[in-house]
Amino acid sequence: MGVTHMKKQLGHFLLVVILLIAFAPLAQAQDLASFEKRIAVKTLDNGMTVVVCERPEAPVFSFFTHVDVGSDREYPGITGLAHMFEHMAFKGTDKIGTNNYPEEKVAITKVEEAYQAYDRERRKPFGREDKKLAELEQAWKDAMAAAQKYVVENQFGEIVEENGGEGLNAFTDNEETGYHYSFPSNRVELWAYLESERFLHPVLREFYKEREVVHEERRLGESNPFERLFEQFLATAYVAHPYGQPVVGWPSDLESFSMTDAQAYFNEYYMPANMVVTLVGDVKASDVLPIVNKYFSRLPAEPKPEPLRTVEPPQNAERIVILHEATQPIFIEGYHKPSARDKDDAVYAALQDLMSNGRTSRLYRSLVRDKQIAAFASGFSGVPGAKYPNMFVFFATSTPGHTPQEIRDAIHAEIERVKKEDITDDELAMIKTRAKADLIRKLGDNEGLALELGSAQSLYGDWRELFRQVDRIEKVSKVDIRRVANATFLESNRTIAMTETKHLAQAAPAGKENN
Repeated sequence: MGVTHMKKQLGHFLLVVILLIAFAPLAQAQDLASFEKRIAVKTLDNGMTVVVCERPEAPVFSFFTHVDVGSDREYPGITGLAHMFEHMAFKGTDKIGTNNYPEEKVAITKVEEAYQAYDRERRKPFGREDKKLAELEQAWKDAMAAAQKYVVENQFGEIVEENGGEGLNAFTDNEETGYHYSFPSNRVELWAYLESERFLHPVLREFYKEREVVHEERRLGESNPFERLFEQFLATAYVAHPYGQPVVGWPSDLESFSMTDAQAYFNEYYMPANMVVTLVGDVKASDVLPIVNKYFSRLPAEPKPEPLRTVEPPQNAERIVILHEATQPIFIEGYHKPSARDKDDAVYAALQDLMSNGRTSRLYRSLVRDKQIAAFASGFSGVPGAKYPNMFVFFATSTPGHTPQEIRDAIHAEIERVKKEDITDDELAMIKTRAKADLIRKLGDNEGLALELGSAQSLYGDWRELFRQVDRIEKVSKVDIRRVANATFLESNRTIAMTETKHLAQAAPAGKENN
């Protein structure tokens, strides 16, 4: 063994040791056994799951409400509706956000009746009367204006902020919707009331006004070259499964779905059996669970929705989509893989770390540092979600003067390398060390821990899987990595999306014309 190689191995060994020492105090306090002593899980009679983690480090707590539905339950005509309802959940209830709900309810009904009449005329395949359409549109707008006078803007958010709440927010993705913020510990009962009320008595006020806000989000996304390309990538990679639909929705659906559609969506998926509520912080399970039961048990019990029927069929040929854009080239390449519940998910996590975790990753060293053909290069397992069979995806942006084809060839070279050669002992050791460190970082604050525990409880049916994933990564071998790479990274299983730079014609000088 040469001196240089020995020094290199020693350097890697010392780095591993330093990381382990640095995280050792936290790891001892945040292993599975320690959490089991501090976590209580209860299923309410209506089917809702509640997870409470006692962490009395400061007089605050964070919560995370996980609803097990996202754009995965949408279909053509209502794409974007999951995200739309997330927005509506902040509009208040029959008690919050209104100055006279009985009259507002009548006004909202008139808004929907007017919209349905307008929409029927608007979508007629033939025989549409422009004058009648204009009259119906005006009647709809007049009804919205009449309903608006009953609205107390942002009252839900103001109540939260006035009582010390921070970080009021939510998100929607391809398979879940989440709501979260933090409160002082002496506001647990107020939180339980507010959070249960917005799912017990939601009011879809300002629906069409908010639909336009969501539509504007879509338009802003369309101005981003990467988002345009990624949308086309997913639409090409998935021919049947809802993962191929944009979470924000297709433009025509954002102009068409109704308040009636949103209410039906809520009724079908926002039931207690489809929700996990997690509290983390300065709370005692013995005190909190009776409060949670008092308020959340008011939500009526309904059976959990049936599992999604559609399964993406196997891909049997490479698919390629190319956008010609006046932008720096972008390259995306993806391969279908099993869901997060698969026995090999830890191997895919190890592959992700090997290929793209930081400046020591193979993609960074090859494409960014050595060849200097990419400004950014990375790879991710679990795109665009985890619940269903998903994708292992590589992303890269070219540096000036370099093409997506160069990026593609360089990525393929790294893929072939991992398929044909065992990774080194040092690489495998670092993968396992970083897995432990990454978990500890995720658990570093109440908000992050609430999200991780709630997501794991929903996805796996047991929050402990959050910790067991690290154990599974610890057992990953070099043989596993080669086996999974060879089974997954196949040309017939590959979808490529890239932008090729389109140069804009230079404007002619003032006073001259192009010939």
